Amino acid sequence: MNANQEPLRLSKRMAELGLCSRREADSYIEQGWVKVNGQTAVLGQKVTATDRIDLDKRAHERQAQRVTVLLNKPVGYVSAQAEKGYLSAAELITAENQWEGDDSRIRFSEQHRFGLAPAGRLDIDSVGLLVLTQDGRIAKQLIGENSTTEKEYLVRVKGKLSADGLKLLNHGLSLDGEALRPAKVEWQNEDQLRFVLKQGKKRQIRRMCELVGLRVTGLKRIRMGKVKLGKLPPGKWRYLKAGERF
Repeated sequence: MNANQEPLRLSKRMAELGLCSRREADSYIEQGWVKVNGQTAVLGQKVTATDRIDLDKRAHERQAQRVTVLLNKPVGYVSAQAEKGYLSAAELITAENQWEGDDSRIRFSEQHRFGLAPAGRLDIDSVGLLVLTQDGRIAKQLIGENSTTEKEYLVRVKGKLSADGLKLLNHGLSLDGEALRPAKVEWQNEDQLRFVLKQGKKRQIRRMCELVGLRVTGLKRIRMGKVKLGKLPPGKWRYLKAGERF
């Protein structure tokens, strides 16, 4: 049997296909909203790559109601759960904080605050584009194990950087005993670097800079995939529009 024919749990296969997250898949299967080769699926069922998987329109409707928001995170907020007396960035998702320039035509609802999870963290002292989503497919695209979505940052630094140092930032550094994927790093101006990464280890940019003798004094994320921070003011948020794709 070749690798494509290896049986997989249905929920894992659905996540691989980008239909939904594994947790969502289990919920849809429980509700009888998933068919495999025309037969209603059961929890724990195994499938192969040749099996046909169909989602009921109720599952599609539920997915369509899920929202994704883009926040310009200020300093002093943590990306995920509130900790050590600091507020979670999700607390900024209120009707009052919605950007006046939001032209998504989505009406704010308290429901939109439930189940919002950050897709990619920003440290407490970093600012810029933070994506919070109710949609497991978007989270997987941005931060899944095999994600190749670019994340772009402007990084203020102190210290001297040799030509070799710049080369190493682009490719050749390791963190936690693992070689980093190639990055694109160039000078933006005399004290600011532009980083484009396709991965997101904890405090990755700060640690990369330390390895080449630089200290980061400011870090701002300005893009994730095709979605840019643009004119979104600090502390404000907007909805991801229907036609926008990462």
